[in-house]
Amino acid sequence: MRLSTNMIYQQQTSGVLNAQSSWLEVGKQLSTGKRVVNPSDDPISAANAVVLKQAQAQGAQYASARDFAIQRNSTEESTLKQVTSVVSSAQTILVAANNGTLSDDDRASYATQLKGLRDQLLNLANSTDGNGRYMFAGYKSDSAPFNMDGDGNVTYGGGTTAITQQVDANRNMVTNHTGSEVFMTLTSNAKKEPDGTDGESNIFATLKTAIDALDSPIGTDQTAATDSQNALAKSMRGLSNSFNNILAVRSELGTNLTELDNLDALGDDRSVIMSTQMSNLVDVDYTSTISSYTMLQAQLSASYSTFQQMSKMSLFQMNQ
Repeated sequence: MRLSTNMIYQQQTSGVLNAQSSWLEVGKQLSTGKRVVNPSDDPISAANAVVLKQAQAQGAQYASARDFAIQRNSTEESTLKQVTSVVSSAQTILVAANNGTLSDDDRASYATQLKGLRDQLLNLANSTDGNGRYMFAGYKSDSAPFNMDGDGNVTYGGGTTAITQQVDANRNMVTNHTGSEVFMTLTSNAKKEPDGTDGESNIFATLKTAIDALDSPIGTDQTAATDSQNALAKSMRGLSNSFNNILAVRSELGTNLTELDNLDALGDDRSVIMSTQMSNLVDVDYTSTISSYTMLQAQLSASYSTFQQMSKMSLFQMNQ
């Protein structure tokens, strides 16, 4: 079989171009650090990388959600810490005020102190977060959840559903409790009234009962004095029950924060594992790639040399 000069030229040119293309491809891998840049580079690895990238994106979303949940739970816990301090002060005042030897002026002074604590409590119940949203209003967070009328009656107008956040694939968590859960709910083991009925669940109504009793002069009226003591005793039971409920909510918040820390640690571990898997799928092995680069560079040099030698065996030489 006879080979024409044109065929020899085409074969040698093709060999040089193929060697050059392979060398440049490996060079691109070294410069980008990626073994798989296009799906055609390694279809199986590219497909697995797409799935893994989606998992990484989802993990990042959950991490952001946990940051949000930590912020909201921490803010609520900080607020409820102040609430327990106010309620504790009110309990101390009630103990002092439940004394049959006090004058009407002394009782009125205690009532004034309780009014100040009630106002503090109302302000805390209408606390806002860093974005100006009402913390204890549920999903009606654009308006104050608690309102007090001219007679001192406090009502709740916030949402009935607590705000939740998905913080992991299979975990939804309450990030903010409603005001009714915190200030108008009793625990299952709350103290009953002497007649066996449930106690007052509205902490503001409990304080109003005490304030009204202390604001009412009794003088030497024994019946009025007995009614006042009964009202104060009821208020003390009510505050104790409300205090325990608030502590239960704070305990839940503490548990949530601990769980969020654990989920963050688990998420960090997952992120490291997925990053390693992604690197194994698409990143270059520099040792192997540098070796290939050097070898292909030598092959390209050899192709150039071969082309030069082969051209002398053809009509190229004769046409010079």
